[in-house]
Formats: sequence, structure tokens, C-alpha cells
Amino acid sequence: MSALTESTTGRLARRVRVDRPQEKDDTVILGKDKGKDLILKAQSIDLMKLKNHKNHHTDLYQDNICVLRRSQTFQMWITLSRPFNRHTDKLHLHLKTGPIPEVGKRTHVIVPLVEELKGNCWEAAVVKENDKRIKLSVNSPGTAVIGRYRLTVETTCPNGLAIYTCNPSDDIYMLFNPWSKDDSVFLDDEEERQEYVLNDVGRIYNGRVNQIGARTWNYGQFDSGILATCLYILEKSKTLCSGWGDPVNVVRIVSAMVNSNDDAGVLVGKWSGDYTGGTCPTFWNGSVEILQQYYASKGSPVKYGQCWVFGGVTTTVLRCLGIPTRTVTNFNSAHDTDVSLTIDVYVDENMDTITNKNQDSIWNFHVWNDCWMARPDLPPGNGGWQAVDATPQETSNGIYCCGPAPLTAIRNGQVYLKYDCPFVFAEVNSDRILWQRNADGTYSKIFTEKKVVGCNISTKAVGSDERNDITHMYKYAEGSEEERVAVETACSYGSKPDTYESPTAKDVTMKVVMEGEGPKLGSDAELIVKFINHSCENRNVSLNSQLAVMYYTGVHKATFQKEKRDLDLLPNKETKVKLALTYDKYKDLLVDQGALMLTLLGRVKETQQVLATQFGFLLRTPDLIIKPIGKPVVGQKMTVEISFINPLPEELKDVVLNVEGIGLLPVQKITYGDIRSNGRVTITKDFTPTLAGAKKFVASLHCSQLTQVHGVADIYVEA
Repeated sequence: MSALTESTTGRLARRVRVDRPQEKDDTVILGKDKGKDLILKAQSIDLMKLKNHKNHHTDLYQDNICVLRRSQTFQMWITLSRPFNRHTDKLHLHLKTGPIPEVGKRTHVIVPLVEELKGNCWEAAVVKENDKRIKLSVNSPGTAVIGRYRLTVETTCPNGLAIYTCNPSDDIYMLFNPWSKDDSVFLDDEEERQEYVLNDVGRIYNGRVNQIGARTWNYGQFDSGILATCLYILEKSKTLCSGWGDPVNVVRIVSAMVNSNDDAGVLVGKWSGDYTGGTCPTFWNGSVEILQQYYASKGSPVKYGQCWVFGGVTTTVLRCLGIPTRTVTNFNSAHDTDVSLTIDVYVDENMDTITNKNQDSIWNFHVWNDCWMARPDLPPGNGGWQAVDATPQETSNGIYCCGPAPLTAIRNGQVYLKYDCPFVFAEVNSDRILWQRNADGTYSKIFTEKKVVGCNISTKAVGSDERNDITHMYKYAEGSEEERVAVETACSYGSKPDTYESPTAKDVTMKVVMEGEGPKLGSDAELIVKFINHSCENRNVSLNSQLAVMYYTGVHKATFQKEKRDLDLLPNKETKVKLALTYDKYKDLLVDQGALMLTLLGRVKETQQVLATQFGFLLRTPDLIIKPIGKPVVGQKMTVEISFINPLPEELKDVVLNVEGIGLLPVQKITYGDIRSNGRVTITKDFTPTLAGAKKFVASLHCSQLTQVHGVADIYVEA
């Protein structure tokens, strides 16, 4: 239990390992006995569960375990063998998860002790001392691996080193954090967080499009043993736990593991009507009994489930792990079996159906899930709600799972994006096409039915038991130009790309341009869309545009402007179209980075050519102008002058500046107050440089109406 190390001076240091609190001191001392009582050892730990759970929104979990959310500070008391000496003593925390923890894979985390917490990284700081007890504040990053961590405390002093291994009851369960902006599952609406993370009872819709029924479902994500079961499901997937920090990976794992196909997952699906040896799917009232049975049987699949059961269990698992999730019902839900993105019906020359070819189907209803996350792996604009389906229908990369598929991509027919967008698109927006066999054995399209699939897509409303129709999030209004463009775009990537007539020509180009440095925050502006008609004939374009506010993660927040117009393009000419950007329309919707997205969808009437693009841009914020005054010399007071002009046609409230400079001055906050509309202010700051050489004075300004305002000044300090 001991190890021997040699210091640079040749003296012997002592290494002690303490596996858990014991009445008998099991310290092993090598060499002299003189320093035995002076070795610093951790003796016990208090994870302050009540306080941490309340702060981390984990107080609903019914197990007596420590449940925390990543990217948020938590605290603990550590009792030591003697008072902590900041000058000579050192302390580290070790957190290990998975079967083979490795530092390089972020499954073995060494948490250093720092003087001041910075945030969004693994770090700890002593915030209080009481004789032999110290209180630590600990931070974790927004990308931390979720799961169960084993905790050890390593202490070092001149007399030796000791390692204290905490009891399993002090293991830390780390979850996703929708309350943290640094987590990719961040959801900024508290009412939605209450609904999609913390609500443990829901409504699942069923029936037919004109006879919608509903049933209550007990998700029970906080019930005793459910969190352990959810982590067991991840472990049983045999995926590397180093990938469990990415919600995209976790959602795909859960989608695969909730059904028993491939991997002996939670539920066996059955639709035959004979449920001998198991439970009829309609008999279940919630997820808890299913998950408890799966865990108690050591991973034996539970019989039986159908789509609403798969959907209910998926909601339980993902909410339990901290990913915002809702259960969704699609009425007249298509099942496309050949990736044509259409529902194909085949008849012979006599209009009799050809049974062996008619594999596609339309279900009365089908239940799946939406989960919320950023998608940094995809082009901007595809974050937000993602469709996930655990019902085993078709394979994805050889495994029965589906999603996450961005609803934005599905709505626009961008089925080439990950994951499984073609299948979900067909479920909600495919046309039913009648094909007739010709005498030579080929088939011709004789009829298209456009409004039969994807109706009344429903989920429980936030904060009530009302039904919320979210069809508009999955597709444009049926029959609209945007919807037809999306359908034809999607089908062009399917197994029958010629189902719809190809354009007779592709002679019009469209491009968005931004003049200068782009629009300024607080001002009305214009975006320019350039069209070039390369043909010798007039072209008429039906153009739909919309502007939306985005999070920097690419997640859509709100659409604030829509416009439709018809354009006449002259032969062999460039046409510029100006799109107005009005401050009053977006000012109350902006988030930190001031990111906007322009979406354009159009069609050339003469050729049926489709025009489509998305253009993301930022609203420019003003800079802080920093002017040094006086000669910069080490030890001599000098001044900087910070100037700023409010660009907004409204007063800025509670303005705060943050200034700092290495070798110039430590971090300091300056509370300024209010700044009138279009007002100019000048602030002076005195400081005394402490280091010579090239330095930078950095400042930032923040208030509720305006962020991302920065400034810097280069200062050369003489010795």
C-alpha cells in the first residue's frame, strides 16, 4: 500500500494511501517516524448534497446519491488530519469513470487546486477554512463526460503524499446541463426546461388524424434506481464512455438501446396482437416498471412495446440524463422502405395492386421524440430540436436506431445532413405516388397525392395538458411554394431522383452579398441578393425569404421577418434585390452573439428551377476606444481613457465594464450605470504597471441590451 519516491535532495518522501475512513491509521511511513503526524491526509468528505442538488436542479432524484450537472460549480467539505497550509500543502481531486479511466480520453480527470476559479474547465478552489476542514468550490467544463465518477483526494506536503479513496456512496453522477450556456444542450427558456427536463408526467397522443386521443404517461425519470438504469443502458451498449460527453452520440446510443434489436436493449417490439409471455403494449402506464424490470433482470429485454412505449421510455432516459426531450406523435405517418422519399403504390395494366412491390405504408399514427441540442457537426442553423426514433423500423449505419435529425433540415428538404433525415422527411412530408406497369415492364407515374402524410404532429404543451400542434416545425404549409421546393429537393437525393420533373434549364443564379463590414447593431440595414439571368429570355422568380435570430451554437431562436415577392429578371442581366433589416423587429429577440440567419427559397416559373440558400451573419457591435495617457513606467501611476458610443436608439441599463492587463492591473469591474440613447461616454482608469515590456490593456462592456463590446490598447512599459 505504499510507494517510495526520492526527492531531488536525496531525502526520502512518504507516500500514503487511505482507501476509506478507518478507525486505525493505516499510514505507512518509510524511513524516519518523525513526520508521521505531520503528513496531510484526507479523513472524510461531505458532498453537501442538499445544497448542490438544489443549485443543480437535481433535488428531485430520489436516490441518496450525489447528482450534479456539468458546467456548474459545486461545493464539498473535506476534513483533513490537520489544518491546511496554503504555502506548503497541495491537494488534487481525481475523478474516474468507466472501466479503464484515461486522462487522454477525459475519463480520468485530475482537478487542480487554483487561486481563483475561471469557469468552464475542471478546477477547484478553497473558499472557506475551519480548523481541519476546508470547503472547495469545484467547476467542470460544458463538455465533460457524463456518468458515474469515483472520487479520490490526493494530498501532498513536505513529509509525504496520501491518497484518500472515497466510499462508493460518495461517487458523483454527472449529467448534461440545459441551464448552462456552455453545454450544447442549453435551453434558454425556464418554462421549457421545467417541461422538457423536470416534468416526470406527460401526455402521448394516438388515434387517427380526425380522432385524436391521448393518454397520460408516467416518465418517472427521478424514481429510485432509474438513473442507475439509464447509465447501465449506456454501459450495456459497449460504446466508449469517452464519447458520452457529446449529446449526439448519447442520443444515438439511447435510440439503439431502447429497442432490443441488435443489442439486447430494453424493449422487444411486437405488433402481431399475440403478446403471450409478456405484457400487452397498451397495458403499460409508464416507463418506470419497464426500466426496473430490465435492470433487475440484468439486461434481459422486456416484452412488449410499440411506438408510444418506445417513445415514452426514450423521453424518460434522455430527461434523466439531462437532455431536453419531448414525446411527439405524427398522424398519417409514412414508412418509406426504399429511400425514395415517396410512398409508392404499384398497380398493373388492369389497375390491380401488385402486392409484392407495395412495401411502403402509412401508419394511423407513429410516436417518436424530439430532443434539444446544438449541432456543431452540421452547418449553422441546424441546432435546436432533433427528431429521434427508437422504434425499430429501418437500420441506420447497420443498427436499428434513428436520429438525431434536425427539424430545420427536415423542413427544408436537406436530407443529405446527419442523421437519418431521409427517413424522417418521408414520415412527415412524402407524397403518395401511384405507379402503373407498362407493357415493357417499366412503370409510369399516373397520379400524385400531396397532402396525405404528416398531419397534426402533436406534443404536450409546455405547462399544461393541452395538445400543441408542431407540424409547422417539421414542414411548411401544405401546398405552399416552400413546401413543394422542400419535397422536390429531398426527392432529388432519394433512390428515384427523377420522380419529379427536372427543371428544363438551370440558368438563374442567386447569391447573398454583404456590403462593407455588414449591418450594425441598433440600426436598420439592407441585405443584397444578386440574381443573374444567364438566358436570353425573361425569367420570373417566386422568392420566399425569412430572417431569424440564432444562438452562436447554430440553434434557431425565433423567426422575426417573412416576405414573399415575385421578381422579373431581364435576359443576360444582373438584378439586385434589397431585403430590409429592421431593428425594431429583432431587438427584443437578440442573444449574446447577435447572430442572424437569412433563408431564401425560390422557384423560376418558366423552368421550375429551384433556388435555395442560407446566409448567416453577425450584427456589428461598436468597439471600446482605449487611449493611454502618461508615460508607462514600472511602479509609476498612469491612466487610460475608455470611450464608447451607445449605438442603440434606447438607453442602456446597468452598464458594467471589465478591465485587466497582465503586468498592468488585475481584473477589475467598473459599474458605470445607464447610458442614454446614442450617448457618448468617457471613463478614466488609473493603475500602476508592475511588469516591463509590451503589454495589452483589455476592456469589455456588458449590459442586458448589449454584449460583445470589446477594446484593447497596446502599452509598452519601461523598466
